[in-house]
Amino acid sequence: MRVVIALGGNALLRRGELMDAAVQRGNVKIAAEAIAAVARDHQVVLTHGNGPQVGLLALQNAAYEPVAPYPLDVLDAETEGMVGYLLEQELGDHLDRERLATLLTQIIVDPDDPAFTHPSKFVGPTFAVDDACRLTDTRGWAMARDGDAYRRVVASPEPLEIVELSTIRLLVAWGVTVICSGGGGIPVMADGRGGLQGVEAVIDKDLAAELLARGVDAEGLLLLTDVDGVYQGWGTDEAVRLEQVSLAQLWALDLPAGSMGPKVDAVGRFVQHTGGFAAIGALADAEAILRGEAGTIVVR
Repeated sequence: MRVVIALGGNALLRRGELMDAAVQRGNVKIAAEAIAAVARDHQVVLTHGNGPQVGLLALQNAAYEPVAPYPLDVLDAETEGMVGYLLEQELGDHLDRERLATLLTQIIVDPDDPAFTHPSKFVGPTFAVDDACRLTDTRGWAMARDGDAYRRVVASPEPLEIVELSTIRLLVAWGVTVICSGGGGIPVMADGRGGLQGVEAVIDKDLAAELLARGVDAEGLLLLTDVDGVYQGWGTDEAVRLEQVSLAQLWALDLPAGSMGPKVDAVGRFVQHTGGFAAIGALADAEAILRGEAGTIVVR
């Protein structure tokens, strides 16, 4: 099976962990082992989130006052290269290094997308309410509650077209395990003169993964995160994991826009458009999910 696997940013930098390079590399090493196990039996195209990473870079950029902070599209590119480098290096310990490639990927968005006026994508670390208010006042950042704390939220427009899709398809056709569309890709828009211009946003990696899966004619879409599936009644004593869910049941779920909502939207779109296999679950359960033994699996 040709399967697109999307690793959540929180699966690479887990909630509450120190956001340093050593911690991230340790998590990437674990992720690479799980991905390689799948890649031995299936053709994998890999993508990943960048919410914690891009938010950290934004904080580091803002700390050096003599220079204006870099825009989000540039930070998206930096995180795509950084995480892709770590994944490719660790995957090389398990797979043929000569058939691994990381590709910076631009994705076209609509500059009039309503997401630009309603930021919902969580990025960066969590803050106490006082710190969140200070950052809103001093830097103009939008903040939203994430559990018991607050995180920065940014615009997350709909991904429309993958600029480098033909290159990705060529690599896949030659049996290369491609790491691409990382962090949802680099958001760009057409400038009216045949060129592309970066956009201040972070595209949701799950929606980008669904677009990628259809673009490479994948038979499966697997979204791996830090929870073992989709829950009905999440956060309550009656919470129950949905093992298998129909499209109708999926669309009826009321889920947070900044976290599980896009994942459910992505797998639903993929099944609706292709009839293929789509599931959400924990990184450690990747092989079991593909066997239908774990996670939340979407059926028509």
